[in-house]
Amino acid sequence: MYGFFILKAMMTKRILIVDDERDIRDLLEFNLENEGYKTMQARDGLQAVEKAKLKKPDLVLLDIMLPHKDGFEVLRELRADPNTVNIPVIFLTAKDNEIDEVIGLELGADDYIVKPISIRKLLARVKKALRKKPSQAEEASRALSFNGLGIDPSSHRVTVNDKEVMLTKKEFEILLYLARRPGRVITRRILLDELWDENVVVIDRTIDVHIRKIREKLGVANMDKIETIKGIGYRFKNESTS
Repeated sequence: MYGFFILKAMMTKRILIVDDERDIRDLLEFNLENEGYKTMQARDGLQAVEKAKLKKPDLVLLDIMLPHKDGFEVLRELRADPNTVNIPVIFLTAKDNEIDEVIGLELGADDYIVKPISIRKLLARVKKALRKKPSQAEEASRALSFNGLGIDPSSHRVTVNDKEVMLTKKEFEILLYLARRPGRVITRRILLDELWDENVVVIDRTIDVHIRKIREKLGVANMDKIETIKGIGYRFKNESTS
């Protein structure tokens, strides 16, 4: 019996609930704890970041419209910190807006649920997100291969036909960000928000210059792997071989 309780404690997952409405936090807490999860609460974006970094929960349920820092800002901070980068995050929001959903997923959210919340659906999504967690660190370091073009995040190397290509740190980050999302259109604004410090003043043209340099370094055979979507941004051709 003693061993059973130890095993159960080891299996218990901790979930951080972030919402500025107390009734919603309490409703989620009640249902999650009935399923055997442990929960903690945060009422605004500042509390959310503080508790996530201090307590390192197994998952975060995150509202978008929050005081002090909105959900997007919270997610950016969590994904920028090596200690919280792999914590699964599910957005819970009243904003039934496709653009917000796309932005949230591009920033690294694992799921997006629109209020009013179906508890049954929520519990299913929570289980799914928690099952994905162990493989996220492996995915982040996985080498990519695209018909002669190799990108290795762990060694920060890019090769073309097995010959190393020297990219700057920012060029590498842009290429890797696009290559991890083949077939998806990535706006210039998302690239700026994701890859540049918020205190650095940059413009959309900055992205275009970096893309041009990346294409030049990849050579004629590979430069068209990054497609320009006029007036929007860029798309990496969906042709991964690994």
